[in-house]
Formats: sequence, structure tokens, C-alpha cells
Amino acid sequence: MRQPLLLVFAITLFTACKTEPPTSINRQAVFNRHNVHITEVDTLASLSVGNGRFAMTMDVTGLQTFPEHYQKGIPLGTMSEWGWHSFPTDETYSIEETMAPIMSHGREIPYARQWPAGTRQAAAANYIRQNPHRIHLATVGWHITKADGTQAAISDIQNIDQTLDPWKGEITSRFSVEGEPVEVVSVMSQTEDRLGVRVKSGLLKEGRLGLTINYPYPTDQFQDEAVLFDADEPGRLQVSQVDQTQVTIRRQLDTTRYFTRLQSSLPVATPEATDKGFLLQPATDKDMWTFDITFSPEEKTVTGKDFETLRTEAHQALTDYWNTGMMIDFGATKDPRALEIERRMVLSLYLTKINCGGKTPPQETGLTYNSWYGKPHMEMAWWHGVHFAMWGRPQVLEDHMEWYLRSIGVARQIAERQGFEGVRWQKMTDPWGQETASSVGSYLLWQQPHIIAFAELIYNGKPTKEVLEKYDEVVQETAAFMADFAWYDPELKRYILGPGVIAAQERFDPKTTFNPTYELAYWRWALETAQQWRERQGQPRNEKWDKVLDDLSPLPQKDGLYLAAESAPESYDSTYYMTDHPSVLGAYGMLPMTDGLDTAVMHSTFDKIWTDWQWHDTWGWDFPMVAMTATRLGDPEKAVDGLLMPITTNIYLPNGHNYQTDRLRLYLPGNGGVLAALAMMAKQENGWPEGWVVKTEN
Repeated sequence: MRQPLLLVFAITLFTACKTEPPTSINRQAVFNRHNVHITEVDTLASLSVGNGRFAMTMDVTGLQTFPEHYQKGIPLGTMSEWGWHSFPTDETYSIEETMAPIMSHGREIPYARQWPAGTRQAAAANYIRQNPHRIHLATVGWHITKADGTQAAISDIQNIDQTLDPWKGEITSRFSVEGEPVEVVSVMSQTEDRLGVRVKSGLLKEGRLGLTINYPYPTDQFQDEAVLFDADEPGRLQVSQVDQTQVTIRRQLDTTRYFTRLQSSLPVATPEATDKGFLLQPATDKDMWTFDITFSPEEKTVTGKDFETLRTEAHQALTDYWNTGMMIDFGATKDPRALEIERRMVLSLYLTKINCGGKTPPQETGLTYNSWYGKPHMEMAWWHGVHFAMWGRPQVLEDHMEWYLRSIGVARQIAERQGFEGVRWQKMTDPWGQETASSVGSYLLWQQPHIIAFAELIYNGKPTKEVLEKYDEVVQETAAFMADFAWYDPELKRYILGPGVIAAQERFDPKTTFNPTYELAYWRWALETAQQWRERQGQPRNEKWDKVLDDLSPLPQKDGLYLAAESAPESYDSTYYMTDHPSVLGAYGMLPMTDGLDTAVMHSTFDKIWTDWQWHDTWGWDFPMVAMTATRLGDPEKAVDGLLMPITTNIYLPNGHNYQTDRLRLYLPGNGGVLAALAMMAKQENGWPEGWVVKTEN
């Protein structure tokens, strides 16, 4: 039974990894059907350019001119994978101070959790959660002077006509101030953290258009919207001017140091210091100005490059990227739902490309603004990463895997502290793999098998000895923990997961929860896959892992429905338990068929959830997960309806961002989920509703 299950997983997820030259689909035409066009100030419709490691988000002026106005929309951030900061403290906090035990596995096991305010433990947990945090490197905006000498406000920006071309990664912004037209083109280098800008306006030769580079101060809050400025900022900044066309600004923010370098096509007057940064004014009688701004953690010489060269190189890099891997064309389908599905697809491809590269999985809000202090959540790494491999671009997932390779030491410490073999992967972390105290995250399990799923995706796209050797340690050490964490209950006479567990559906008490259905299925799949990794390398199967596989608890069910967890027989009797992620569907949505899964029971479970779930209390990736399960169950109509369910957390804004709440205005796991679901539907026989004409190429 075991080998066919792996084959099914390979077929359903990994076939899309095969890359062939584009043939029948005009890919650029598919993209250009969904160029984003903005004609008014909409704070939820700000637009971004980026390269996956660095990104900037712009208002209707093509730069970050009005960050305070956009604060509660999609904020105007400048973020990178390398820009992190910690607040100084005279205290020495350690993760050990945050520990609290839970009775599990016949003993007490310590977990790093949050504590009531006013305690030493709370101070330690809060500091560790808040530090390090990702920072906004700067806000770069226009300084526009009106005819009367006052500075233009956002109400003065008229005749707005702004377009994002996601194929080229370029924003063109047209507007006027007091009748004077302005045209701005903004584009990001794909090889450097470097923004290129071209502006055309008569305001230039009138001396009424300048540039501000301001430096927001980081917050110690859940989110950072790039609008906090500190009175001591001027003392952190040092400016130097090599000549009239080159300006370098060094910022020393406690122990974090980085550099901003401007290269201008026109002479720039000596930068004028302000309380937030600097004002730069070009001296010219011309009506066109081009410049680029580079951010870097080291002071380095930036190669001279004119705007058109940077622009051409960026266009070519993105064209090459979009012409690899899979593409889906819904253009011949008359059902109006198809056009919206395609819009979400194109903009999700773009947003994940510019936000989710780098050597660490992204935070849930990417490189746009901070949520959870800018830290990646490793259970979300599945939604951030698998779609890249499913769409034939596994190199991005391979980059994410670098985090696991360099963070294995911390994961091993967590397992050792809790008395387990192998490595237990962190939930909320940072680029260095540090652990965070959390009253939810520390008890989650579903991030644990992800690394095995990622390695398998990469191997199936590139089945080589080198891939097996590169990921062998992380696969086997991950499986070692999983086998050891599965505890043999002498009364039940089988292996169970928990207590000490919070399911992906975060509604159950870790002190009593055991055998969540999705996690059980994932445990079985991952341990079997790890055994296959051993066999591929000529190693014998691990006897302990096979013992766990043979005696692992069956998926819990009651009245013909799969339960959220065996410890929750009332899974469908309580309104509260019918909220948050319906993660039981992941057992046959995110996962393929596993040993013991009954598709008839899953079909009944799907129907119950579809009808009775409290969909207003869900998250963005829940809808793609529903679509995946519907696809595996052979119901493409339900898959499409799931993707387009009219729920607030399933809104996709004009810029493609997946809106959640006033606090979380974008949510990249939703975008990644859309792409994963569509890849699965494209590879499924009869994966689209009847009458749909859909082209797919790899």
C-alpha cells in the first residue's frame, strides 16, 4: 500500500514541476488582461515592486509620498530579508524563563509560552516575541511645492491614472498638481535591492519637485506601518556626497547599520536635513529626472547604471521568469467566474514573486508591512512555498529550504529540552532560527512534517543523489522526532499524538487535545516518505518508524464524519468548534490519499463543513484548502465555488492582496493557496467545471 500512496502524491503535486518551453499560451497576454488600473486614492490599492528579497509599496504618486494617509490601508513599506533590529535592553532574557510544563507522554514536558502581564516571565516572553523585528528601511517620496509655496497634500493629487504591469514589474503613475501633469515610472532591479525611477514634469524646472528620504522608527507592536518617527533620528543619520549626482546616507539604528545610496541623472543640491531624514532637490532646467536608490547592509560601490538599462534588465529577468514553469489560460471560458479566478491567479503569481523569495520563508504580510513583528510562521511555510514547485519554479522553494539547513541546531535543542529524539521545528521565528514564546505556536505540530514535503517536492522535480544527500539530515532528524513524539498509549494500545498539542484548527486546549485528524494523516504520510528517502539511498527501513506506522491511531470519526481531533467528539456540536481553519479537510486536500482514509467519510465530512461551517470566522487559506479537497473528491464546481466564496477573508483587493481584517489587510498564505489549488486542479483529470475551456502548459 505504501509505495502507491507516494506515487499518488508525486502525480498530484509534482507533475507540474516538469518545465517545457512555452507553446500555445500567450503568457504576456494572460498577464496583461489583469494589469491593475487605479484612478482614485484607495488606501487598500497601493502597488508594490520587488524582487522577492526586497520590495517597496507605492501610493498613487509612484513613490511613498503619503505614508500617514495609507497607514490603515496597505502601508507604504520598504522591507528586505536582511533589515532586522532589536531594541536595546539591560536585561538578559532567555527562552527558558518562559517555560511551563504540560503533562504528556507520561511525564511533564516544558513549552515556551506567554505569561500574565507584570511578571518576569511575561517580560521575557514579550521581549523575545518582539525582538528581533523586521524594519522599514525608509520611505521615499515626492516633495511637491504648490504655487503658493505650501507643500501639496494628498487632496492636491488630481487626474490619477496609475497602472501596474505585473509582467514587467513596473508601475506607471500619472497625476497632476494644480493642473501641472506628472508622470512617474517605478521599477525594481531583480538582482539588487535597487529602485529605478523616471519622472517627467514641468514642476522639475520650476524647482517645485524634490525627493524626501525619511527613516521610520520601528515599533514594538504586532504591526509596523512605517509611520512612527523618532525625535532622535537625525543623530542616527550621516550623509556624504561623492559628487553632485551621488549621495550616500548611513543609518546607525542601535546595532543595525545600513546604507541608502542615490544615483541621479541630474545634479542634486546638498541634502537638506529634516527631523525625519533628508530633502534632495535637483538643480535643473529640464522636465525629466531619472535616479535609482539602492539599499544595502554594507557600504559598497554601486555600479553606475542608467534608468533605461536597469528597466530593460528588470523586464528581461521577469519575462524569463514568467516564461518558465506552468501557466494557465482561462481566456476561452465564458463563465464569468473564470475571469476572476484568472485575475487572482495572475496577481498572486506577481505578489508571491516579489514578496516570497530569499533564504527564509516570508512573514504572512511579506515585504509590505509587519505582522507579528515581521517574523515568519513556519506552519505557513507550506502555503508560501509549495506552489512555487507545483508551478515549475522549485528554485524558490529550494531557497526557503536554506532556513531549515541553518536552523537545525535550534530545532534540535527544542527536541532535547523536551526529551525527544531528532529535531522539533520552530513555529514563530526569524532568519537565524531563534525560538519564540507563544501560548499557541509552541504547541502546534503541523509545521513539523513540512520539511519532508518540501524535500519530496524538490526531489521529484530533480531526482538526484545530490538532492537526497543535501536534505538527508533534515528529513531523517525530522522523522526521528515524529516517531518519538508519537506516544504508545497502554490503555488504547496504539500510538497517539498528544496531549500537548494545538491542532491547525486553533480551537482546542493543548492540555487535553490528542489525535487531530489532519496531523495524524500528515504524520503517517511524512514517516512513510522518510522511509522512502532511506530506501532510495540503500538504507534499511527504520524499524521504530515502521512500528509507529503499523500501530498509529486511525483517523478519528463519529457518526460517519471525521472529527477535528479524537479528543473532540463534539467537533460538530459546538458553534465555536465550527470556526477557524476546517483543517480536517487538509487530510485529503493538502494531503493525498493516506493509508486508512475513507473517501466516503471524507465526502460526508466535506458536505457537513460546506453547509454548517461558520465561514465568517475563517482565514484566507481555508478557501483554497476547500478547493483542494473538492478537487480530490471529484467536484470541480465546489472547487471553484470554494475559491470564490463571498466571505470577507476571501476578498482579493484590486492589487491582488487577500484582505482579512482591519488589522491584517493582506495575507500572502491566501495567495499561495490560490496558486496551489489551481495547480492541483490543472493536473487533475476533469479538474474544471463542465463547459470550461482551460489551457495549461508547463
